[in-house]
Amino acid sequence: MSIVLDYKSPTLREKLLSSKSSWFRSSLSYILGFFPILQWIHRYNLSWLFQDVIAGITVGLLLVPQGIAYAKVANLDPQYGLYTSFVGVTIYCLFGTSKDISIGPITVVSLLVGEAITKVTEAHPDITGPEVAVCLSMVCGVITLLMGMVRLGILVDFISGPAIAGYMSGSAITIGLGQWPKMFGMTGVDTHQAPYLVFAQFFQHIPTTHIDAAFGVTALVILYIIKFGTGHLAARVPRLKKPLFFMGIMRNGLIVIIGTLLSFLLNLGKDKSPFKIIKEVPAGFDAMGIPHVRMDIITESMGVLPSIILILVLEHVSVAKSFGRLGDYDAKPNQEIMAIGASNIIGAFFGAYPATGAFSRTAVMARSGAKTPLAGVFTGCIVVLALYVLTPAFYFIPEAVLAAVVVHAVSDLVSGPAYVMELYRTSILELIVFLLGVGITCFVDVETGIYVSVGLSLAIMLLRLARPPVLALGRSPLRSQHYPTMEIEAPSADQHYIYVDEMDPHFTKVLEPLPPGMLVIRLTDSVLYPNAGHVAEKLTQLGKSRTRNGDGNRDIKSLPWNESTDSSMNHHRQPLLGAIVLDMTAVHSIDTTGLQALGCVRTTLERHAGQTVEWHFTGLQSERIRRDLLTFGFGTWGDDQDEIEPSSPSSIGQAHALGMSSLPPPPPLSAHHHHHDPQQSPYSKADSISPQPRYPNATTNMSPLRQQFHRGSIHQKVGQDEKAIVESWRSAAFMEHDVNRFSSRNSLYDPMEMDIDPYYASISVSSDPHDQLPTERYPCFHWDVDTAVRTISDRWHQKKMKAYPYFGV
Repeated sequence: MSIVLDYKSPTLREKLLSSKSSWFRSSLSYILGFFPILQWIHRYNLSWLFQDVIAGITVGLLLVPQGIAYAKVANLDPQYGLYTSFVGVTIYCLFGTSKDISIGPITVVSLLVGEAITKVTEAHPDITGPEVAVCLSMVCGVITLLMGMVRLGILVDFISGPAIAGYMSGSAITIGLGQWPKMFGMTGVDTHQAPYLVFAQFFQHIPTTHIDAAFGVTALVILYIIKFGTGHLAARVPRLKKPLFFMGIMRNGLIVIIGTLLSFLLNLGKDKSPFKIIKEVPAGFDAMGIPHVRMDIITESMGVLPSIILILVLEHVSVAKSFGRLGDYDAKPNQEIMAIGASNIIGAFFGAYPATGAFSRTAVMARSGAKTPLAGVFTGCIVVLALYVLTPAFYFIPEAVLAAVVVHAVSDLVSGPAYVMELYRTSILELIVFLLGVGITCFVDVETGIYVSVGLSLAIMLLRLARPPVLALGRSPLRSQHYPTMEIEAPSADQHYIYVDEMDPHFTKVLEPLPPGMLVIRLTDSVLYPNAGHVAEKLTQLGKSRTRNGDGNRDIKSLPWNESTDSSMNHHRQPLLGAIVLDMTAVHSIDTTGLQALGCVRTTLERHAGQTVEWHFTGLQSERIRRDLLTFGFGTWGDDQDEIEPSSPSSIGQAHALGMSSLPPPPPLSAHHHHHDPQQSPYSKADSISPQPRYPNATTNMSPLRQQFHRGSIHQKVGQDEKAIVESWRSAAFMEHDVNRFSSRNSLYDPMEMDIDPYYASISVSSDPHDQLPTERYPCFHWDVDTAVRTISDRWHQKKMKAYPYFGV
């Protein structure tokens, strides 16, 4: 049961005055929020240090071979991958909110950077690849930093999972195909063209396969054996789970070390290597300096730049949020985007190219037990150690082994058949987005695949927003579980209904007709300007198709030119439209265009019916929606507002359902309560409230249900002193006039289970309509559909009895 506090919305002036007092505090919190490390660094301890060191070293052993391999994908020398690896993991701890994220080079961004380098160097031969990479890092860093500062992280939520999976799978296939010629030592294959052409050329150049294939294919097979073998053994031999885990995550480093040792032994005493090796790698940070941002680089990269930024943000935020949920901590998307920006801006001074959080390294960091973002600093230490100590050994690393490492890494990015079947069972549209993302990426290029996937994802979102279903509801009686086949001859006060889509095949055989002239319609989304016209059209169509025209003299000649004569003439036996019940449970917002559309529908249907049509609303989600509907003339009876005194929708059947009919009547108040002496009370005569004189007939106009609530009031205690009664009535007056009442969204609830007095939760203590409950002041708003239908039926019955007093005799 949900309790709704019905209150008046604060004015703009009140909001400004409230925010003015906290402006300084909010500004200080905003500035300090740029450095989340300040919130936890003072609590850092030795236990956290030990876990961070282990996790950092473990990820470092994985990152070094990946950084070298991914740099080759970006058409850069190996050291640039290490520069990118060092800066990202080291700087992130100052700005990040995730303890598991490992920022560094990733395959998709490396591929896009490689394409940008190729385009720029072909157009401007005087520009080198590292200059392009550094410029892209600076530009991407500035843009993402500004995005985070202005809190644009919400934009990530507009891109669906299938769109991301589509272009990620296509990119993984593209990268893998691009590395196969290198793994086999082939020459003459242009890996910069469309993936399907690379695939075709690969088979054309099989005769050029070199001895490199022995290194590459063997390395790839060993990587998969270690991956699946360690997982299988860990499940069968639990005591070996931890050593097998570390062996599995270090498989890339192990295969690079083994391949380097073999390469060194085979090249002893030879002037030229029989297979391709990466050769000399400069020690230290050889590319440090002030980055040069050139407009010609930005101009030539404009086609690739947006896709790089998109991948940086999407990959990082999705990984941070996923591991935040797994680790039960809050990763803030806007701050994470700022962390990407800061890392890439600083990385540009070290010669790095654009970097972001990687899923594989983040998973290893989490499983290694990292406690804080400071674990990345220890990962950076391993990278620095490799740059200054291990660069002589890097000379003999076979390129085929690095290609095998890349192919093995990107295979995890391809969505498998299980994911495709999941999309097929849940949403064909999202399956189409996924397949188009994969297909266009493989047959055109990566950036086009990204743009198409994201564009289709946004188009589907807008389509669903602009065309929400508008459902006509039927009612199915709730039957006793002991007598499921019991038939009820006629509706009674004890019979309740559930209201379901009348087209639902599960209910078609048990639906009962609604009262003639009444429509119950469910809106399944907010009514905003993109869908207002569609909702209005559906409402009008439902209203006209299920009721007859109010003009009884209308013939075929008077029909509009575009109206079917068959459909119009077959409606003469249908009832006149008298009331529409809108189930607004799913409507969380309604703008001016939506309100105007509802007003137009009301005018159209009243002209069609030839009489006033009542509009009732159920399940309103906020006071603001009700206020807006009232502004446009909804919520009251209409032209006969005073004909029947409005009351809270209830019935004797509901009272019996609550089991409250057996409550004893209230004992009379003692004479002590009838004569209040202001001199004996701390309240002044003006402020004193005497319950008996002011409310002599509090239950006169109550419905039977509310009379039962009144009898069950906890204020019927014998011996209650005068001051307590006065305080109670003053509290009730405050509740009625200032807080504007508590109400329940469920019409069948037990007020005794609430912390408030059931009397004050249900009774209005004044005949002034401004002092009544919301359901009394505005009798066309209801908590549920069943209550609304009962209220309309009772009202129509009372009007009929008033018009024909001998009707029921």
